[in-house]
Amino acid sequence: MISFSVTALVFGVVFLAELPDKTALAGLVLGTRYRASYVFAGVAAAFAVHVALAVAAGSVLTLLPQQIVHALTGALFLGGAAVLLMKKDEDEEEIRRPENQSFWKVSGAGFMLILVAEFGDLTQIMTANLAARYDDPLSVGLGAVLALWAVAGLGIVGGRALMKRVPLKLITQIAAVLMTGLGVWSLWEAVTG
Repeated sequence: MISFSVTALVFGVVFLAELPDKTALAGLVLGTRYRASYVFAGVAAAFAVHVALAVAAGSVLTLLPQQIVHALTGALFLGGAAVLLMKKDEDEEEIRRPENQSFWKVSGAGFMLILVAEFGDLTQIMTANLAARYDDPLSVGLGAVLALWAVAGLGIVGGRALMKRVPLKLITQIAAVLMTGLGVWSLWEAVTG
């Protein structure tokens, strides 16, 4: 059974954490050079792999005693908030242009770009953290993958327009505040539990 509240919370946290990341920019660049649907197919597949790995890692953490899990997740959330607040604006990465516009070349380029660039990324760590926190792999996985797909879609279709309307710094600060709140809450539960 999927928990709507867990899925929505995970979606919000992952969406806000990923929006200022290089993924939106990479999607924007790929989307301006190639057919958007081909780019999205590759990017979406790579994110599905990342979420599956993160949820599996987080599910392993649930085998530990609950107080240790709360302490670990609290520390990771606070660390993630610090990373977001200290992160400098990222430059546009050089993206190799596939030889032609075939589905497999374009989606393969998008898949490899995201697979390599996002491995061990903050949102992957946060997804593992949320999977451990809520012990609900389906809800966490669904929320995370939908958030990542939404950010990729926004980046591919109209990332530049969104970033002009909503300051990136504000998005980053909101994500950091949410992660700080989750971190403090988790640490509180570790101490009082």
